[in-house]
Amino acid sequence: MSRLLFGLKDWLYRNGLFLKVFGVTLLSVLLVAILISVSTLRISTAYFMDTFSLTNERIINESKRRFDDYTAAVVRTLQDVENSGTIKRVLAVEDTTSTNHAQNAFDIVTEIRRIYTRIQPEGANLMVLGPYEDLYNMNYSYWPVTYDQLSSWSFNNKLKNEPNSIHYAMVETEDEPLIVAGKALANRFTSGTYGFSYVAIKENELRSFYEGYTSAENSMVLLNREGVVLSSNQAGWVGKKLDHLKQMIERDPLNETLTDTVTIFGTDYHVLMEYITGLDMYLVNVIDQETIVGNLIDTQELIVITIGIVLMAILLSWLISRHITLSLTRLVRQIAKLNKHNFTKRLKEEGGYESTQIARAFNYTLDELDQYVSVVVESQKKQRDAELRALQHQINPHFLYNTLTTVKFMVRHEQTEEAIETIHALINLLQNTLGEVGETVTVEQELDNMKHYVKINQARYGDQIRVNFFVAPDVYAYHLPKLVLQPFIENAFFHAFNEKKTGFIQIMMRKQEETLYCEVMDDGDGMMLSKEQFPYVVNHKRQMFSGIGMKNVQERIHLLYGNQYGVTVKSEQGQGTRVIVTLPLIKKS
Repeated sequence: MSRLLFGLKDWLYRNGLFLKVFGVTLLSVLLVAILISVSTLRISTAYFMDTFSLTNERIINESKRRFDDYTAAVVRTLQDVENSGTIKRVLAVEDTTSTNHAQNAFDIVTEIRRIYTRIQPEGANLMVLGPYEDLYNMNYSYWPVTYDQLSSWSFNNKLKNEPNSIHYAMVETEDEPLIVAGKALANRFTSGTYGFSYVAIKENELRSFYEGYTSAENSMVLLNREGVVLSSNQAGWVGKKLDHLKQMIERDPLNETLTDTVTIFGTDYHVLMEYITGLDMYLVNVIDQETIVGNLIDTQELIVITIGIVLMAILLSWLISRHITLSLTRLVRQIAKLNKHNFTKRLKEEGGYESTQIARAFNYTLDELDQYVSVVVESQKKQRDAELRALQHQINPHFLYNTLTTVKFMVRHEQTEEAIETIHALINLLQNTLGEVGETVTVEQELDNMKHYVKINQARYGDQIRVNFFVAPDVYAYHLPKLVLQPFIENAFFHAFNEKKTGFIQIMMRKQEETLYCEVMDDGDGMMLSKEQFPYVVNHKRQMFSGIGMKNVQERIHLLYGNQYGVTVKSEQGQGTRVIVTLPLIKKS
């Protein structure tokens, strides 16, 4: 058993490279597959829901138009009843004789039938209630209600208190719930009422206004301000109170279009709500997002395809990794034995292209070892310096944090345009600052970078510090190192105006003979310059945007272009500071 464990341990040790390469490849394939699958689901879901929401917005507008037509017909009908002299004459005076009663009954029924033709095409019923046990019901089977029941209805009190308004109420019947519009018949001269008029429509008739647009996942709800469902293609919701939808209305009662994600009876729904003025109600489109997405994407099929691709990728990576590492393993074994031959035995140049080239290069290194020791040491030193400079180009996370916090503050205070401009400036600044350490950019590009940087700082600290750019057009095409002026602009923002709270920063760029002059000048506090150290090293604080300090700019310019170029600083206490950066004129094709 111990021999088996020792053999396994030895095999793992000797094949460590292969196992590491294959392990990393396997992990990468799995992560990529998972991320792509999740991203595909998320993007597909978001795109579909956006498209679906746009379609549903048109649907809800069409349904709202149908409700508006109905409410307009209701208003005209109830106004005709109230304005009818015949109806007022009959209802306002109690009949004294049977002859008068018969004649009045004939007159009022004829008049109500005439008015009823306005609302009859909508599938609704018209009723008029008088004070002397008069009830005129155009379709008794529609709502078989008696005079006593209707006259004692508490809804009449609301109508009587607000005689100039039309109100709606829901009535439960044995057959079908009714949505009743009512109005008091007011006497304009006595300020009293002489009866009530009602337009009743069955819930299924209202449902027909929108039912053609609904499905199992896409429902419609007619909701009053108390959150009670008056009509819906979801039969179980009718008459129920939906508190979450009521809370949406209460949060923004003046907004006629509301949208949110709410939980109804334990299920999450995306909700689009439109206010219907004539009804004083809300038409609500309720979308079951999970069900819609489930029907859109076959998750099981996606998983099977992903697993198949992953297995193929794993098999392929196994074969390729094994082929590459096997020849490298042989090469390692030869190198391990070189010390026995005082590094004089050459390696066999065999195997694949990579291992052959490695062996050939190793042999060449052995032949020239003594000559190249100093070169290798110097190369490693330069490599470390390059890595240090690369680190100096890293973006400070505090800058990103503070900028994003500023954007959040703008969004919270509904400063949408300013937030968009700040994010745009940050994106462009980050894009333009990525690249090789020694990369140069044109003056025009660097000018854009500086403007983006200034825009972000002014978004964070206000515009008490104004920045002006004066750049000669004939220098736009010349090149200069990235971010060569940024540290000085940053220092002017953060250190030049500690005592003075307002001022100007002037940025100027021009050429003279074969030299590019870049100046950053402020009218801030100024400072006492020290000859012993490079100016602008203020308490050794880190830069807020990048790791490129101002002293590093001087060293960077000397390293790239020689000591005849560099940074000059002039400053007086209370008079401001002037930084002059000189660079050679460089124009690349």
